Amino acid sequence: MPARDGPQLARDMYQALRVRRSQRVEQLLSDDFTFYSPADVRIDRARYFEGCRPNSELIEDFAFTRLIDAGGEVVVTYESTQTDGNRFRNTDALTLEGDKICKAEVYFGWNLG
Repeated sequence: MPARDGPQLARDMYQALRVRRSQRVEQLLSDDFTFYSPADVRIDRARYFEGCRPNSELIEDFAFTRLIDAGGEVVVTYESTQTDGNRFRNTDALTLEGDKICKAEVYFGWNLG
């Protein structure tokens, strides 16, 4: 069952990453969460927290350019500023189950300088 407000769930997730609230991130992800990216294909929740999640420590801010509720999925495009001043753009497809994110597909590669 999709979340009542998928875009807000996505906003909550990125906000928790931005302010480094690991416990909140853990609450927002389902127990069977899977993560996909060109560098990490179908990793489970434990491997996400172990390998990918620490990268969020480099994020200073997120600015959403697209937030689309696709009924059980939210498509998010954001521009991010890293702590070193570099900027990039990603698009993520988040699959929802109730009030949890159960899958994240991350598409990246846009360096904004």
